[in-house]
Amino acid sequence: MAGNTITRADLTDAVYRSVGISRNESAAFVERVLEEVAASLENADTVKISSFGTFSVRDKKLRMGRNPKTGEEVPIEPRRVVTFRASHVLKDRINDGHRNREAAE
Repeated sequence: MAGNTITRADLTDAVYRSVGISRNESAAFVERVLEEVAASLENADTVKISSFGTFSVRDKKLRMGRNPKTGEEVPIEPRRVVTFRASHVLKDRINDGHRNREAAE
């Protein structure tokens, strides 16, 4: 299993190579997109990227958890979490790539 991580620098480089704008402009573009996504999620808006997936914010209620070391019950405070639901296009693409790698082996 490949454990590669795509970073902001990788995204900036991909925009630079694909679009042909300067590296500084590419970095600013990537930052602006990520900022817009983050700002929308802060406002509890849903962010849908066509053929990729949907990011949304979910509120979790107060619940009781257990310290695995001591077995003591502790309250887990209410919080907001970001969820991601992949589109069918992305799921199909991932599964097709996986099937193609398995067939090549």
